[in-house]
Amino acid sequence: MLDEIIIKKAAQHNLKKIDARLPRNKFIVVTGPSGSGKSSLAFDTLFAEGQRRYIECMSAYARQYMDMMEKPEVESIQGLSPAISIDQKTISSNPRSTVGTVTEMYDLLRLLFARVGTPHCPSCGRAVSSQSADRIVDRILDSARGRVKILAPVIKGRKGEYHRLFDRLRKKGFVRMRLDGVFRDLEEEIILAKTRSHTGEVLVDDFRPASAARARLEEAVEKALDLAEGEVLVLAEDGKEAYYSRRLRCPVCDVSLPDLEPRNFSFNSPYGACPRCHGLGAESTTNEEGEVELTGNICPACRGARLSPQALAVRVDGHNIHDLSRLSIDRLIAELGRLEVLVSREEIAGKIGKELTSRLGVCAELGLGYLSLDRTTATLSGGEAQRVRLAAQVGARLRGILYVLDEPTIGLHQRDNGRLIGLLRRIRDDGNTVLVVEHDEQTIRSSDFILDLGPGAGEHGGYVVAQGPLAEIVKSSESLTAKYLRGETSVPVPDKRRTPKGRLVIRNAREHNLKNIDVVIPLGCMTAVTGVSGSGKSTLVFDILHRALQNTLAKAGLRAGAHDKIEGVKRLDKVISVDQKPIGRTPRSNPATYAGLFTDLRQLFAHSQESRSRGYGPGRFSFNVAGGRCEECQGAGVKRVEMHFLPDVFVTCDRCEGLRYNKETLAVRFKGKSIADFLSMTVDEAYEYLKAQPRLKRRLATLREVGLGYLRLGQPAPTLSGGEAQRIKLTKEMGKRATGRTLYLLDEPTTGLHFDDVRKLLEILSELVRLGNTVVIIEHNLEVIRSCDYIIDLGPEGGEEGGRVVASGRPEEVAAADSPTAGYLRAALASAGRVGRG
Repeated sequence: MLDEIIIKKAAQHNLKKIDARLPRNKFIVVTGPSGSGKSSLAFDTLFAEGQRRYIECMSAYARQYMDMMEKPEVESIQGLSPAISIDQKTISSNPRSTVGTVTEMYDLLRLLFARVGTPHCPSCGRAVSSQSADRIVDRILDSARGRVKILAPVIKGRKGEYHRLFDRLRKKGFVRMRLDGVFRDLEEEIILAKTRSHTGEVLVDDFRPASAARARLEEAVEKALDLAEGEVLVLAEDGKEAYYSRRLRCPVCDVSLPDLEPRNFSFNSPYGACPRCHGLGAESTTNEEGEVELTGNICPACRGARLSPQALAVRVDGHNIHDLSRLSIDRLIAELGRLEVLVSREEIAGKIGKELTSRLGVCAELGLGYLSLDRTTATLSGGEAQRVRLAAQVGARLRGILYVLDEPTIGLHQRDNGRLIGLLRRIRDDGNTVLVVEHDEQTIRSSDFILDLGPGAGEHGGYVVAQGPLAEIVKSSESLTAKYLRGETSVPVPDKRRTPKGRLVIRNAREHNLKNIDVVIPLGCMTAVTGVSGSGKSTLVFDILHRALQNTLAKAGLRAGAHDKIEGVKRLDKVISVDQKPIGRTPRSNPATYAGLFTDLRQLFAHSQESRSRGYGPGRFSFNVAGGRCEECQGAGVKRVEMHFLPDVFVTCDRCEGLRYNKETLAVRFKGKSIADFLSMTVDEAYEYLKAQPRLKRRLATLREVGLGYLRLGQPAPTLSGGEAQRIKLTKEMGKRATGRTLYLLDEPTTGLHFDDVRKLLEILSELVRLGNTVVIIEHNLEVIRSCDYIIDLGPEGGEEGGRVVASGRPEEVAAADSPTAGYLRAALASAGRVGRG
């Protein structure tokens, strides 16, 4: 097998027919300015082709989708392994998806409870014991009113056709059984759907029991218990059912319980889910897109535990499965170490416990120790979601795989970066190739091989500027990355810190893990909120500060996080939150629509001579309404293909060829270009065509200022990174009327930014502050932190060990403190010659 991945003439998106040779089974970093083509090479070329080739090896059913999947624009790729993509956007937003289910750690917990759990009565709490056949007969006689049917449950929610089972039952003389709730004659031909789950009970006897007929009842019960491996179901004349088991029964409450199986502890299975909320843990509703959304009202039956009373009544050393699921990963590791059952029943539970502890340890290494297994994936940040998926892959222990990751250091404190890098090296050492798109300096320096793309963004990028190990890269005179690595160029630190114009004070903040803290935020300054992952930064800034100010300034009616009050609000007239959530969920949403460009662009086309002569208005140029759009794809430009075994694929519409519009609409031109041509332009290209239009020029210029000149106006929203989405939102807010009394709240705005783009972003944020506004940033990037006027450092750890203000003040003051952030900040200030200066 080749020891290199050899890429020839890659031309996807803005790549300029580049050649590259990447060493296999190495830790590779792809870096370069934002928009230089990193994701085009890593995800849209290498991963896409790896996935395509993987499907080629599958069944004819799977290969039917091959023609629909677009082949990347590349002449050839040799030495490519099966590829797995771990990015920031592909984790499920389904309310049933949790950290535990994604990493399969909850599956191990379910297995543990099924093997060594002690069942208890859900009514009285007593330990449940088994019952004999005689006791079952006594209880049937005591409760019988009229005729009863004695049934043996032989199919218990399993898929299959069961032809052999039916033949065996016929040979044993049985003539009827209940299938999926309906009685059927076994002599007739029974056809069951192979892919559906079924239930089935054999009719053993049907009679009116009495003391005189006890012998008949005993025989029927014994037959049923033998057939159904210790279980019997009694169907009364009035339709009521009673379940009995040789194994589990509460002697006081007369409650029988099913045997313990892993599915009994799954909230995604009808056998384990709470019957009231169906395993969601809360009341639910359906949104306009047909997706299930939770209302926030906790289910009164299970109180948010998601499981049935029977499942919650099973305990391991006094804990039910929900008790353990809601612990932070760090605390769960400690609790597992104290479980006596892992020692006393080591032959059964020991292996499960070791595997679970090992996987939990991987999550802790990745800086996720503050998360709990019951945390829904929809509430995770992009960086958290990516590291959760990475933990799942480490647990899978695959070999010979190409892993493609998108900035895995997002959301990680510098202290945890080293742990992440160690884990990536471990995956490499297992015989895999790890390819990371990354801007973090520590990660770049720790890699085996670097591929630097550039030299600029968009059409000015797409070239290989430098490639090789770190020692060779730093020698490059062409590489902008190399200049920063050599220290020749750096993000400048302000000569002096700004003087506050007032202050906001949050009193007694106590939401989630915050420990009744008072927090001072200077107004008219740029403040960084720092701390390790899970220390309470987002809770403080977004759950408390943003929501409380929205309620005060805009009468929003939001549920703000727990606190007493916020002082100094009168100095503000507006609060703007700029987070990393997507600007849209479907390909219909794009930078042009979100930033407000598209309305002006449609107006421009509608005012053309050709449009007026044809009677076209602005609506003609919208791809969201009938008239001018392609009706085959309804203006999406793509069609969704359900892959079933893989994530859904969007394929180009064969009628409009991805242009979204019909031929009549595309015939209208402005400066020789159609509306579809403008949507396919980058911001930089569109600026040159539209700079004579004042409103469009201003909006496009703002996008360029935040480093998004390389984005295409019609780029589908789902393909944007969290950092790109955040900067688009920032430009939208910057285009509004400035008052000089606005508070801007940003969540890691440097996501996806090269060193040089960080410098440009800081210039924009500094301009907002110069106009009198206040900027608060949650950030781990040291170049940004050291450039702020004030720092609020939370910690000292994540989860329950966090939530305190461990240091606050000017960067120089925080650097002198004793906190996880301080040591790294001291080094960053020293490199800029700022230690000891104010």
